[in-house]
Amino acid sequence: MQRIGVFICWGGSNIATTVDVERVAEVIKSELGVVFSANYQYMCSENGQQLIKNAIKEHNLTGIVVGSCSPRMHEATFRKTAEAAGLNPYMVEIANIREHCSWIHKDREEATEKAIVLVRTAIAKVNLDAPLQAGESPVVKRALVIGGGIAGIQAALDIAEAGFEVDIVEKNATIGGRMAQLDKTFPTLDCSACILTPKMVDCAQSDKIDILSYSEVEEVKGFVGNFSVKIRKKARYVDEKKCTGCKVCMEKCPSKKGLNEFNMNLNNRTAIYIPFAQAIPNVAVIDPQQCIKLKTGKCGICQKFCTAGAIDYTMKDEFIERQYGAIVVATGFKPISLDAFNEYGYAENKDVITSLELERLMNAAGPTNGVLLRPSDGTHPKVITFIQCVGSRDTSGCGKPYCSKICCMYTAKHAMLIREKYPDTEVHVFYIDVRTPGKNYDEFYRRAVEQYGVDYIKGMVGKVYNENGKLMVQGSNLIDNEQVTIPSDLVVLAAAIEPEPSVRKIATLLTASIDTNNFLTEAHPKLRPVESPTAGVYLAGVCQGPKDIPETVSQASACAAKVIGLLVKDHLKTNPCVAQPDETMCNGCSQCANVCAYGAITYVDKEFRLGGGKTEIRRVASVNPAVCQGCGACTVTCPSGAMDLKGFSSKQIMSEVEAICKM
Repeated sequence: MQRIGVFICWGGSNIATTVDVERVAEVIKSELGVVFSANYQYMCSENGQQLIKNAIKEHNLTGIVVGSCSPRMHEATFRKTAEAAGLNPYMVEIANIREHCSWIHKDREEATEKAIVLVRTAIAKVNLDAPLQAGESPVVKRALVIGGGIAGIQAALDIAEAGFEVDIVEKNATIGGRMAQLDKTFPTLDCSACILTPKMVDCAQSDKIDILSYSEVEEVKGFVGNFSVKIRKKARYVDEKKCTGCKVCMEKCPSKKGLNEFNMNLNNRTAIYIPFAQAIPNVAVIDPQQCIKLKTGKCGICQKFCTAGAIDYTMKDEFIERQYGAIVVATGFKPISLDAFNEYGYAENKDVITSLELERLMNAAGPTNGVLLRPSDGTHPKVITFIQCVGSRDTSGCGKPYCSKICCMYTAKHAMLIREKYPDTEVHVFYIDVRTPGKNYDEFYRRAVEQYGVDYIKGMVGKVYNENGKLMVQGSNLIDNEQVTIPSDLVVLAAAIEPEPSVRKIATLLTASIDTNNFLTEAHPKLRPVESPTAGVYLAGVCQGPKDIPETVSQASACAAKVIGLLVKDHLKTNPCVAQPDETMCNGCSQCANVCAYGAITYVDKEFRLGGGKTEIRRVASVNPAVCQGCGACTVTCPSGAMDLKGFSSKQIMSEVEAICKM
């Protein structure tokens, strides 16, 4: 018989406002195995934890139940408390009476009764708990960063600075990401390239960082501390070790019809190209869709003029397999497709552009060498209208329900830069509301209005149409309570941002969680904002949610700190709550192995004794406890019921169900 202690937390007023914690503690005293019951205002506090320690020692407790906040928040806390008092940490159960009771019920009586039931179920489970011992697994002293934007670069540099080897896997031909496409950054209006390029160079020159550009992650196996990753290094048809970046091949290439992705398809590029002048690595890549030689077998001019002998048309994709202790996901973002927003005329009018396209038009290295010209006729626009929240905060189903967070600030930036460079240009901004939550952000917006004379119009735009060579922007002015139509030469759409499409593949490979908007989900929004629910996988940048550059860099450094804290350890404790097969019931069907995402289940031939001195060889499942993550997929798949989970056995779960049914 277990000797169980029950500890009910008030959660300050979080729980006690709705749940009668004193009554819960009193009622639960009569449950089987309970020898001690108490309540306290803050059970997670030092005094609260000391109360638990004292009770364990004084009452010789063999298990404890804590009625408190979510296990995600405090399970580790109370397990450490129990262990410090000499109790096996896996004899601790959490009854979540905050999220499951106080936060969702208004009726105090109803919430209290439910809290009693939840605590009762936890007690039922503890009665069947058994002490478990965590094992150990070695840690590979190397990190993987998926994505080579500013988030991936910052994380890699910080990890390398601590002395650990890092691989950056970037699907494009160069690192730099979206920040490399920007002209200026808010609120300081300093040159984006001037900030980013030194960091890119630092990555290239670091003896701890290996940049795998033009590469993608294909397969991930293993677990925290020991991930096995297969990386596809795509054929760029140019030898990185030989190429000098001289660009002679680009000058001689006759195929010049490829759309320049770096310039948002606003101009063309050659079939062999370097994305931009500061590209790292400074190595050309051949677009097989545009290369005449690769398509027809003819041409080969770039090879003829390459004095370094770097061009190799026979190059094939190659695969690299490496081991990593931790993984940082920094896959970035892209603007949403505007196909569903016909009212703005983006597809019909060349002079309706996105904010990122405007960045390239205003950049000195862009398609117009920094001169702001209309894409349709190459003339200077005299009236420019910006439209905010295109696809953001959209509940119609065409866009995204969330705020993209950066649009208000970069629109103010664009407006200021245009007015500064072209004082004769009128600038209008249609907005829902202006969101400037950041250091010096609101001051920046006010400068745009007060110093640069940008005309902000509170209201939505209903339609943009062409009339006599002008773009007519029809919208509402809610301040003056009137409809307005502004003849414009250029219309700029602040398009919502969303995660890179590749993030879904990455999430599947890493068994990480994504939300309904395809953002990767953090383990806890407050306490573990850079960790994914998958141990050893960390999130940096917009793959986790919309954010600006300072916030992205901060999050990347936070990821690096987490990775370093993991890699400094020689061994990690493994979760003892792992699958355990009953060999006498296993029929060797392989269904459990088929659903195991971690490759923890294999099959072995074992000899079994039968009656009458006979034996037989049977194929049975075998679980590697170092690899198993205790997800339980195998237990629900097994048709014979041979697979069970330590700490969450079928008997324990059924005992919880029975406790609920006692109501």
